Amino acid sequence: MHGLTSNRSFLSALFKDIKFWCLFLLLPSLLGGCKKAPLVAKEMLLVQTHWTVTPPPNAIKTRTLWVALEHYLGQKKVSGVLPEPLRLEAAGTPLALEDATGFIHKAKDINLLWKNFPLGKTLHFERQISGPFASFESAERVALLLRESGVGAFVARPKDWEVWFRKDVNPPSGVRSILSKEIFTEVTLPVLVSPSIDRPLIGPLIIRASEGMKWNGGIYKGPFRIQRDAYGTWTLIEQVNMDNYLAGVVPHEIGSRAPSAALAAQSVLARTWALANSHRFVVDGFHLCSSTQCQVYKDPSQADSVVKQAIAKTSGKVLSWQGKPINAFYHATNGGVMASAQEAWAMEPLPYFRSRLDGPDFWAKSFSLPFREKGSLKRFLEKSDFAFGNSHKRFRWSRTLTYEDLYQALILDFPDIGKPISLKVLERGNSGRVTAMQIGFGGNHGPIVLTLDKIRRYLPQLPSTLFVLERLRPGRWLFTGGGFGHGVGLSQAGAIDLARRSWSTEEILDHYYPGTTYGILRDFKNSL
Repeated sequence: MHGLTSNRSFLSALFKDIKFWCLFLLLPSLLGGCKKAPLVAKEMLLVQTHWTVTPPPNAIKTRTLWVALEHYLGQKKVSGVLPEPLRLEAAGTPLALEDATGFIHKAKDINLLWKNFPLGKTLHFERQISGPFASFESAERVALLLRESGVGAFVARPKDWEVWFRKDVNPPSGVRSILSKEIFTEVTLPVLVSPSIDRPLIGPLIIRASEGMKWNGGIYKGPFRIQRDAYGTWTLIEQVNMDNYLAGVVPHEIGSRAPSAALAAQSVLARTWALANSHRFVVDGFHLCSSTQCQVYKDPSQADSVVKQAIAKTSGKVLSWQGKPINAFYHATNGGVMASAQEAWAMEPLPYFRSRLDGPDFWAKSFSLPFREKGSLKRFLEKSDFAFGNSHKRFRWSRTLTYEDLYQALILDFPDIGKPISLKVLERGNSGRVTAMQIGFGGNHGPIVLTLDKIRRYLPQLPSTLFVLERLRPGRWLFTGGGFGHGVGLSQAGAIDLARRSWSTEEILDHYYPGTTYGILRDFKNSL
């Protein structure tokens, strides 16, 4: 193995790789500038909140997204067990890997192990943590409250969504936090291993694949990066242009068999959502993930000609509000009634999301919002013949949960609970969706109230929060509901239905996002 102390370029790059940029490099507008940070670990005297990473380039300006294919590389799954190695395989000609020292390695297969190396000086991280939150949207609202009060805040996702800020600030009223301390005496590095090489590498690593790289059952074009995140672990990232990204998203979100107008609408929304959310993982140095926490992104090469045509037809087009990409939320099916954003997440109302019935006028006139009462919602759930998208398999559903289901869902976060003995809906939004539900227990434990997105975080068996609740017998409850997802924005089942009724892409988008502007953003530099 190449010794750490015998390679000056390796040491220099290592120190640069683990240096701390100014704590608020990502939020300069909050601080009015920042001083240059020390370059080497042994000179660092200030306590910081986390491993700081250079933010990715502006996605709107570059039209390129940095998408994480794999998170938390180098993390120990179980104490004493080495992290899983990373194996990269070329789809054709050899991969070309280059690290920060200029070292280059070409091979059809690249194998990386993860090893710890001692630091020159112990690193101390201290931060206040607010959370966990069930979604980025709920975490971002708290981060915005902190920023508005002059506190630099980061949204992070080490496991669940959290908000981090410095230990020496007082958060505004209503923001609860705990103090976290971490000490690092070692740094985790990737080590290239082959029959002739055993070499630690310094990130970021750049990997080029002229004929693509095999990953997760598909072939991705790249280029790729492997770089450190905010937690001291590493992330495999693909740098992908917008059209290729959409080719990997659209068929997996709405299905490639959807009518062309619905595919085009999904293309516009996926593009809009990606741009509006390109700050989602800025603390980790990339834009978006490839899972359901963002938009599902898989092998773009599998997209057929119909999907590619829908993407090309809407090239560059987004939905905007006051010159900025909107929060283009969408979901599988709304069960016949659209939700406002504040029925799903703890966030400010958005004018283009309103509680409305999703069906033809003659059908909608037979009901009256709000569905605040159980009886009115129950009557609505019994009538679905004319609602848009009512052929979806989860347009109507029922689930039975027992006290044991509730206990298992809560015990990790509430270890002192007793047996759940009661369930009660406390509040509903205008669309009838449950926004607060109380769970009562035997013994001395007080009730727990689940609100908004926390309901489905703890009870993922429920396809949506649009339901009525009945007790079947002690310790057993029946949920009868409609819809799959949060119910905000476009219903994919509804869009497919409307496209089959000859609605155009623009008409579909205007139906689900009234008042927004459909077209190309002119001012890319200042649109976010």
